[in-house]
Amino acid sequence: MPAADAAIFDMDGVLVDSGACHRAAWRALLAELGAPEPPEFWRLTIGRPSHEAVSHLLGRPLPPAEARRLARRKQELYAHLAALGVPAVAGAAEFVRTLGALGVPRALATSASRPDVERLLAPLGLLEHFTVVVSAEDIVRGKPDPEVYLRAARGLGVAPGGCVVFEDSLVGVQAARAVGMRVVGLATAHTEAELRAAGAERVLADFAGCRWPL
Repeated sequence: MPAADAAIFDMDGVLVDSGACHRAAWRALLAELGAPEPPEFWRLTIGRPSHEAVSHLLGRPLPPAEARRLARRKQELYAHLAALGVPAVAGAAEFVRTLGALGVPRALATSASRPDVERLLAPLGLLEHFTVVVSAEDIVRGKPDPEVYLRAARGLGVAPGGCVVFEDSLVGVQAARAVGMRVVGLATAHTEAELRAAGAERVLADFAGCRWPL
């Protein structure tokens, strides 16, 4: 895979293995609402901001105020679970530090809130290695809209075509590919076949042993 000019990382499922906490939080929210769990329900939420994901999860449109209220409740449930600690994806910290040492521009582009970013990445020593951080508060439209990735590239001063994105969600892969970014998929939430079908150029199980350029 030829070298890119810059690297942009999603967070959940890419840098931190937070999927179990997210699934448990969504499951708890559904239980509180007395709503059934759709088959493989978490796939409806991966990569989306919570206020957008909740409508997909319930299978019906919601008034914006109600969607935000339910999203806040889900975030409360998630924060309680994540407070116990969320591990880094294998090799992630070493790989990001290597990029920094090589002078590769690095951005974080996530649908998570900024408090979640700080709570999860700071203890792992990862947050300090990103010169640009774009979180849910910085965007209007969630993935598969490419806004979060375009903002990240703009912050780095790199054209979209010069960026490689590390993503675990199908909507995230689609978002990056929509603006000509190359994508490396992380198979923490979806299969290699699903990620490649969405547009990933390469798929990794984790970052263990990864070198730059890939």
